[in-house]
Amino acid sequence: MTKLSVNINKIASLRNARGGNLPNVSLAAQRCEQFGADGITVHPRPDERHITYHDVEILKPLVRTEFNVEGYPSERFMDLVLAIKPHQVTLVPDPPGVLTSNAGWDTVGQKGLLQEVIGALKEVGIRTSIFVDTNLLHVEGALACNTDRVELYTESYAKGYANDREKAVIPFVTAGKLAGELGLGLNAGHDLNLNNLSFFVEQVPDLLEVSIGHALISDALYLGLENTIQLYKRQL
Repeated sequence: MTKLSVNINKIASLRNARGGNLPNVSLAAQRCEQFGADGITVHPRPDERHITYHDVEILKPLVRTEFNVEGYPSERFMDLVLAIKPHQVTLVPDPPGVLTSNAGWDTVGQKGLLQEVIGALKEVGIRTSIFVDTNLLHVEGALACNTDRVELYTESYAKGYANDREKAVIPFVTAGKLAGELGLGLNAGHDLNLNNLSFFVEQVPDLLEVSIGHALISDALYLGLENTIQLYKRQL
């Protein structure tokens, strides 16, 4: 079954809006695991507007499932992940100040950078994944970067789902099949939710993991965290 990694950035956003430690990010991560999450994802950004670098350090010994740290491979980010050694690092091409992830890597143009960064991560035993769109050149280019997995950026699927879900998913089916043929593991994330998740998982072959944060935490406000995680698990 495809694994569910819960991104807890939005819980940190709520905490940071008031200061202090309410809600408690560490406790939230532990509850997510208790309620059935297969992993915890965090994405520290340079301005630390939600998850802080200190949060990541605190969470590492607490997370009992898979710990996935996303981010742009700046010097500070690399120092952090090389020190704490999460199970997986997902490299995202976020420029400073971006509101949310909005593009995949140009794995051809950025091949040198990605090879260097991925080499450093794999040297200390960290599994690597890189954020890509459905451009087949970028999927194929990921292989030359020596990554273990790719994570398909699913915003276009989510936007197109209501109008024509069959059409919206086709590029992801094609990209997923190519990743499998190349021997790359396949993850996916961005704007997946209770409405569009099950169809995506049914159509895209060999999907190992989805990372979901904004929609899941929003649903939890209405439905409760435990119930929401179980609902998402059922979609998988």
